[in-house]
Amino acid sequence: MKWISVRGDRLVDDSGHPVTLAGVGLGGWMNMENFITGYPATESLQRAALRKALGEEGYTRFFDRFLTDFFDVEDTRYLASLGLNSVRIPFNYRHFEDDDRPFELKEEGFARLDRVVSLCADAGLYTILDLHALPGRQNQHWHSDNPTHWADFWNQRHFQDRVVHLWEALADRYKDEPAVAGYNPVNEPGDASGEVIGPFYERLEKAVRAIDGRHVLFLDGNRYSSDFSVFDEPFANTVYTAHDYALPGIAAGSSYPGTTRGEYFDRSVVEETFLRRTEFMRRTGTPIWIGEFGPVYDGDPERDRSRLQLLRDQLDIYREYGASWALWTYKDIGLQGLTYARADSAYVRRIAPVLEKKARLGSDSWGGNDLQIRHILGPIEELFDKEFPDFEPFPWGRRSYIQTLVRNILLAEPLVGEFGRCFDGVSPAQAEELASCFALAACERREPLAEVLRTHQARA
Repeated sequence: MKWISVRGDRLVDDSGHPVTLAGVGLGGWMNMENFITGYPATESLQRAALRKALGEEGYTRFFDRFLTDFFDVEDTRYLASLGLNSVRIPFNYRHFEDDDRPFELKEEGFARLDRVVSLCADAGLYTILDLHALPGRQNQHWHSDNPTHWADFWNQRHFQDRVVHLWEALADRYKDEPAVAGYNPVNEPGDASGEVIGPFYERLEKAVRAIDGRHVLFLDGNRYSSDFSVFDEPFANTVYTAHDYALPGIAAGSSYPGTTRGEYFDRSVVEETFLRRTEFMRRTGTPIWIGEFGPVYDGDPERDRSRLQLLRDQLDIYREYGASWALWTYKDIGLQGLTYARADSAYVRRIAPVLEKKARLGSDSWGGNDLQIRHILGPIEELFDKEFPDFEPFPWGRRSYIQTLVRNILLAEPLVGEFGRCFDGVSPAQAEELASCFALAACERREPLAEVLRTHQARA
């Protein structure tokens, strides 16, 4: 595969031909998320519950099988068959380092990453390496494996030192690998002060460039890749990446074109939002990469059709402006994935009671809603409106703050034990079988979504 680099406002290969990265994010694999595989709260809490329920052997066999079957050679061939050319690989730092042994890197994490980089390369797919969960947590939510609502990464030099050390090791390992398109060092940073992220990025860029001057850096803006005010002059060979979730694609009860939460959305509004989110890239003449975007699907036929139309419009806008993109996400248990574990699979049936309770309590931030607990949230919101009218905490204000604390922490954490008990009595061999429910051959394919991607790439 040819090396990719930045030339002006485009990515090019080493022959100078423009390259548009078009692919998916591999959420739920080396960085797990609750809506993707069905557990409540955070990955670390889930793992502790499964270790208790399955025992050490069952736990090990479950995850060894899961981490192989969730993404294997058949998956790369399927993505290539759709005309895609890239995979963004999110990973949790815990695969590479233990908190009680900081700076001691674990080979097994690199080996797992090596396997998928190689499989993707064999299928003609570039990879973008994405550190999705950092020590100390780089943002305030579950997807950084954060059991709290605080992002301590920005407050402690120790955590920052460990991330620089890990990226130095990653850069050294992949510096001669052209199939790796580049490095996405910090997913969706949430530096509440706005004062630490700029100097940290400068430090990280220098550390990586001292080892590897060839790979592209993909840098997320602050406030979950939406705020680029921390940047002045662009770094060399660097892409600044925005995330572009459109509200009609993720809000409950939305329609498109139509009104969502009191605001009308059509293609022109979606384009205006894209232009606002990518203003920094267009002003500085650097490439645009939409590192995450994509609707969720709730099973309502009309709404799902409207969300596929939203996706078509977004893809057309990206093509018009020469933007690269990575659709979120490739595989899950049915909310958003291009493929998903079947509802009648042994794994999904085993956790069905927890899935029902999670939905009822709205304990997942992504894909969940508060419709059945408004009698709890409403009075709290009214109290905050009365007593703390000027309280607008980072990153999304007081309503989101309340939702996070009540739904995604207070109601989610007690569910972790119930999730673990779903696996009581499961033998090590059965644990492996449950993990195999995520193999592509055992999964459903969301054909309408696949057809949107296939058709778009054929035209591109």
